[in-house]
Amino acid sequence: MATVSVIILARNEEHNIHDCIESVQFADEVLVIDDFSTDDTVKIAEEMGARVVQHAMNGDWGAQQTFGIEQAKSDWILFLDADERISEPLAKEIQAIVVNEPNKAYWIQRRNKFHHNKATHGVLRPDYVLRLMPKEGSYVEGYVHPAIITPYPTEKLQHPMYHYTYDNWHQYFNKFNNYTTLSAEKYRDNGKSCSFIKDIIFRPTWAFIKVYFLQGGILDGKMGFILSVNHYFYTMTKYVKFYYLLKSKGKL
Repeated sequence: MATVSVIILARNEEHNIHDCIESVQFADEVLVIDDFSTDDTVKIAEEMGARVVQHAMNGDWGAQQTFGIEQAKSDWILFLDADERISEPLAKEIQAIVVNEPNKAYWIQRRNKFHHNKATHGVLRPDYVLRLMPKEGSYVEGYVHPAIITPYPTEKLQHPMYHYTYDNWHQYFNKFNNYTTLSAEKYRDNGKSCSFIKDIIFRPTWAFIKVYFLQGGILDGKMGFILSVNHYFYTMTKYVKFYYLLKSKGKL
């Protein structure tokens, strides 16, 4: 019978790791790739029955996930972030899939939740992520938003997973700062160009219009407006950081 390994990348996730692992108790292996956490992440994961391998990420998500694939012992791979949970219907669907469909990879609908805030449109609208696939021939590439590369045809699963994106505004803005920095560095490393007018003035405006009006952020009331404005500043901030990275190197 085919087996499945759940791969979780973690660093200082003691507040998430228990519930995350608890949602995948159906798996044959839960593998936590730990980026040398300084809290109780490793202890909790091992108490929950996970196998923990410590490995430095060095900012390269794709390489860390590929390392996880190499360490996994099962026929199938299910990627899960520490702040994500597999629903019970999805768990049953995955169990049936790994037995009956050996040559396909699967997209899973991810429903995003901001603790204590009701918003289901705009930046928190449901999205699909490629997470379930046979191990053989699969790998990941990319730093900030890595792409899973798999040789198999893809389909969408019917049932959702849940993504608890933020617990509070402090965590939100910490991620905001970290991700905008990583995005700017990624653009620099990829040789991307940056225009002050296009990327710092017009691109953020379009980002706001898209999430607030076209993707329904307006339907989420006050929270929809706040998140859409923050998306404007997120877009502007990553390009401001990128612009001044280039300027510091004399490329502007």
